Amino acid sequence: MINLGLLIIRLVIGVLFIGHGSQKLFGWFGGYGIKGTGGWFESIGMKPGATMALLAGLAELLGGILFAVGLLTPLAGIIIAGTMVIAIVKVHGPNGLWSTSNGYEYNLTLLAVAIGIALIGPGQYALDAILF
Repeated sequence: MINLGLLIIRLVIGVLFIGHGSQKLFGWFGGYGIKGTGGWFESIGMKPGATMALLAGLAELLGGILFAVGLLTPLAGIIIAGTMVIAIVKVHGPNGLWSTSNGYEYNLTLLAVAIGIALIGPGQYALDAILF
């Protein structure tokens, strides 16, 4: 059951990050694409905005794919955790903890899950278990 639980966690978090990366890169799922996301990044002091949007989108997409399939899981966890640290520092941190105030509660939860899975491993239903 532990392996099934790890698979569920990896799939949910990984697929959500794939979606967030796709929003930034392609404008899918209600996102704004590189240009729109880049403009918002510029407005919060992350410059050059389009480059930062591209890097953030690639990190979320690649990290999400790796996390979901359980390939290079420690690296995937670090990539996801890194994006959440940046989200906390640049966007949500000043608003306090609680998500009801646009705080970093959700980001902190994702950060903890990513680091936790990176440390304990992806379980048996993962490419890491098959390949390594």
